[in-house]
Amino acid sequence: MLSRQNKTPSQFNVTGFCTESRCTRPWGAAGRYFRALIQQEHTMKYKKRIIFIILFATIAIVGALCATTRIGQVKAAEDKAATVRPSLAVRVVQPSQETWPLTLTANGALAAWQEATISAETGGLRIVALHADIGSRVKRGQLLAELNSETVKAELQKAEAVTASARASLREAQANVRRGHAVKESGALSGQQIEQYEIAEQTAKADLASAEASLSAARIKLKQTRILAVDSGVISSRAATLGMDVASGSELFRMVREERVEWRAEVDANQLAQLKKGQMATVTLPGGATVEGQVRQLSPTLDSKTRTAFAYIELPVQTRIRAGAYVTGRIDLGQQAALTVPNSAIVLRDGRSYVFEVDSVRNVVIQREVVTGRTRDNRIEIVTGIAQSTPIVPSGGAFLNDGDSVRIVSSKEAA
Repeated sequence: MLSRQNKTPSQFNVTGFCTESRCTRPWGAAGRYFRALIQQEHTMKYKKRIIFIILFATIAIVGALCATTRIGQVKAAEDKAATVRPSLAVRVVQPSQETWPLTLTANGALAAWQEATISAETGGLRIVALHADIGSRVKRGQLLAELNSETVKAELQKAEAVTASARASLREAQANVRRGHAVKESGALSGQQIEQYEIAEQTAKADLASAEASLSAARIKLKQTRILAVDSGVISSRAATLGMDVASGSELFRMVREERVEWRAEVDANQLAQLKKGQMATVTLPGGATVEGQVRQLSPTLDSKTRTAFAYIELPVQTRIRAGAYVTGRIDLGQQAALTVPNSAIVLRDGRSYVFEVDSVRNVVIQREVVTGRTRDNRIEIVTGIAQSTPIVPSGGAFLNDGDSVRIVSSKEAA
């Protein structure tokens, strides 16, 4: 131990022991152990530094790649936007103020102006002949059907005979009265006898009147065996059949008087207040044909259940107008100012109507919602949404969106 304390520092290695054989020999194994431990510690520190450097470099590289990718994506998106959404060339027009007819549109049925029912006026007789059918055009007094008249003729003959007998009885009674008055002064007949003659005369007169009434009834009944048209028109229905026994008052035919058909337009209270007699109307018939008419009458009251009334539109006599059809028509209410745009300016989206206003300062379009009204001659009325001075795109709005950039061109350039 004393010899170690006298050694200079240069005589010791890194382990703190002397290098001479006499000093290190007792500590050889321990020295080697500590030397290996120190070398292992230096190696671990070196490896940690290497790992940290590699990790940092990896993070830096990944970050650089992400930044580069993001920049590329932004640039690609900008390039795509510049390619996909160029400025569109559009024309500009302004709404037009015009005067349009104001009409009221309504629905309703076509019905007979007046429908006449032709019935049997006598009963207990059989139909022996038919002279008209559904669709037949007839004149007033025209024969439609005949009933069996054999029994009626026999009754008529009997009534004629009774009438003739009554006339003869009256003549006899009158002759007796004349003779009685002629011999009254001579006293050949008593006053009582003459009075009986006079009573017989009065009775004969009454019998003759009764017989004549029966004769008239028989003649009327015979006339009633001939079913006649009550007016000119067209037969709309027929209940009569050959061989049918009719009862008094039973319906045999129906007819549309004078072939006149009218349109019964269904209107509510507000619409009814706008109507008056004499206004013109246009009715669209099945098949697309139109016919002109005129308001003939208005319902004085509204139906308590439907809250609607009828406007009766008189139509001209035409064979193509069929009663019973349900049609649409327009009633002319006069003239009214209208702000209009081309039909092509309207864009329908999600059930709403839009036009595109052009902002000439920023060169962009603004989508404006509008409420439309009447249409006429490829133009449509704008009720609300824009003013007459609003510049709009007249066509091609389906290709535009709110805020799109546009380039305003003239009509010649657009063509």
